[in-house]
Amino acid sequence: MTYELHYWPTIQGRGEFIRLALEAAGASYIDIARGREDADQGVPALLRLLHDSATAQPPFAPPLLKDGSVVVGQTATILQYLAPTLKLVARSEQARTWTQQIQLTIADMVTEAHDTHHPVAAGLHYEEQKPEALRRAGEFCRHRIPKFLHWFENVLNRNPAGQRHLVGGRLSYVDLSLFQLVEGLRYAFPRATEDSLAKAPLVVQLHDRVAELPRVAAYLRSERRLPFNEQGIFRRYPELESL
Repeated sequence: MTYELHYWPTIQGRGEFIRLALEAAGASYIDIARGREDADQGVPALLRLLHDSATAQPPFAPPLLKDGSVVVGQTATILQYLAPTLKLVARSEQARTWTQQIQLTIADMVTEAHDTHHPVAAGLHYEEQKPEALRRAGEFCRHRIPKFLHWFENVLNRNPAGQRHLVGGRLSYVDLSLFQLVEGLRYAFPRATEDSLAKAPLVVQLHDRVAELPRVAAYLRSERRLPFNEQGIFRRYPELESL
């Protein structure tokens, strides 16, 4: 079975958390919106799926995953759906619930990172809310980055199976997601992130181990890995780190 990932073709965004899981597991998938329109792919195909009036359970926004007749939305839910098949989650219900809790906490931080450059409204340009963004980013750098990273450090430190993974003794989708979160924070707020990571050595070690996984490393070197830019969630505006 080949999965269809539907996400915007020019940014990593929330779709990147799903790409990393698919790549790390060696799963077969098509990044639909990055395909050719004459091959019934591209952004028009994404929009057709998103706005299909025949869908009984309509998704709200990309990313979307299509698995045969099943369409799943929301990053955390997509990862939860994929993980058993991709062998990126433990078997016990308790471990799966804990894994999802960590993923939702990552999602909270992703939203807060996005809101540093769009604190008033997502529909306004960054340039229309710069004073508010400066204030929001200062709070994020001073308080929220260290608070979240300290929590992830504690999760690793308290894992009964050892400190190499967030859950249990083997790779799970939240390890991949924490890698991506650190990558994004380092791009958007390099100084504040490194200051906080200096107090979270287990997070740094996990990040580095994920980056060295053969399939992940190959993906990071490939053209499939889009670069960060100022249209995605993690944006580098130096003035927002000036406080």
